[in-house]
Amino acid sequence: MTKTIEVTGKTEDEAIESALVQLNLTRDDVSVEIIERAKSGFFGLKSSPAVIKVHYEAKEECASRVETFLKGLFERMGVEAEMEVSEADGNVEVALTGRDPGTLIGRRGETLDAIQHLTNYVVNRGGFGRVRVNIDAENYRQRRNETLETLAARTAGKVMKYRKNVTLDPMNAYERHVIHAALQEYENISTYSVGSEPNRRIVVAYSREKESVGGRSGSQQQYREWN
Repeated sequence: MTKTIEVTGKTEDEAIESALVQLNLTRDDVSVEIIERAKSGFFGLKSSPAVIKVHYEAKEECASRVETFLKGLFERMGVEAEMEVSEADGNVEVALTGRDPGTLIGRRGETLDAIQHLTNYVVNRGGFGRVRVNIDAENYRQRRNETLETLAARTAGKVMKYRKNVTLDPMNAYERHVIHAALQEYENISTYSVGSEPNRRIVVAYSREKESVGGRSGSQQQYREWN
């Protein structure tokens, strides 16, 4: 929900800064409308302050916007799902449950990722501040993370034993991030990605000194790719 406050200041910049301090937002999070420009007058006489209106997206409303959007989306999808929505520190967490969780999750989480991506786009459009929406179904993401971490450790063991690189199956950006993070501290193991979406893959490589690949170390590749 868009809200508005009216603020005055000796100058337009001072009024905007005052509003940002009050709202604890950045300049990119708000839209400013100048109502009256500051007038200095002669020798300080008949001077008048600047008056502005600052429009911003009330973050406390984001959770309800997410819930409203998802209800409409699931209705159009013909999916019955219950949701538990919470908000903290600029993040909205959504836990979904339903009779057929596989429909919500999809193959290797593709449907769930699409729902999360679409929800983030809809909720954040408009330029009035950003919130990150994380959506899970039947605790799938935690279970998938544990599976990926196990895969990473097992693959690293093979690479160390045979000193031969192993290329994993294609993964999305989030899953590649999990693998990179899981192996970041392994001695003599480096990771990097090859190929293009949607067939981008991780290579788990044997490297005595964790030599950089293509000018970047495995850990640098990890954060460049995910962020």
